[in-house]
Amino acid sequence: MTPELTYLAYSILLLFIVVMIQASANIRQHGGLVLANNRDNLPASNTFPARAKRNVENLRENLWFFVPLVLIAAVANISNQWTILGAQLFFWARVGHAVIYLAGWPVIRPLFWLAGIVACAFIFLAVLGILN
Repeated sequence: MTPELTYLAYSILLLFIVVMIQASANIRQHGGLVLANNRDNLPASNTFPARAKRNVENLRENLWFFVPLVLIAAVANISNQWTILGAQLFFWARVGHAVIYLAGWPVIRPLFWLAGIVACAFIFLAVLGILN
């Protein structure tokens, strides 16, 4: 397996972890029995569960940039220092973003988001043959 696909697998594991954090936070707030029902009249989430949900949504949205690029590179048999750097940077930027988002630290979170976007740009430009 290429390093890019390995970091894709790590990124999916990260998604699983942040989903479990969100689920745990909701269970702590609402209780497991309430969440096992239809949730039609579920009260609004407190700060941390709401933040955890936004964190999950943000990671899912960003995976839509990363996953296809890594798969295109794999199918095209493109793996170079730029695709590897892009995959590594994306994963670690998303780990940092998740920690910062869940902690509620302001201002620096968008920098980690931007690093993930730059990482995807590296892979995209390598797939196009612009970065070799």
